[in-house]
Amino acid sequence: MKIDDRRFVVFCLFAIATLAVLSKASAQNRDVTHIVSGVVKHIDRGSKKMIVTAGDGAEHTIKWTDKTTWRGTKSSGTDIKEGSELTVKYTEKAGEKTAVEIKNAGRDTGKALQ
Repeated sequence: MKIDDRRFVVFCLFAIATLAVLSKASAQNRDVTHIVSGVVKHIDRGSKKMIVTAGDGAEHTIKWTDKTTWRGTKSSGTDIKEGSELTVKYTEKAGEKTAVEIKNAGRDTGKALQ
């Protein structure tokens, strides 16, 4: 093997290793979205958090932000209250669940039946 061939092989191996590291880092930075459907047990508008009780009885404390999308409800969920049926898409980082989208399931169901 000539020196130029060796350099080319080393360059290719370096490029492959770099791509593998970048691919792994990119995968770790992607947010996985979870979905929970249930009934609002408690809502605290001051801290922008709610507790949703899922069908299996598990309780999920979920916060919302100004980036959260609200569907089937008034702006920022002002008509959501304890007992409301919701479907929440959320991400979780360091044990904290943050809503990406909150859908008022009770309101949509009512419209579908009319």
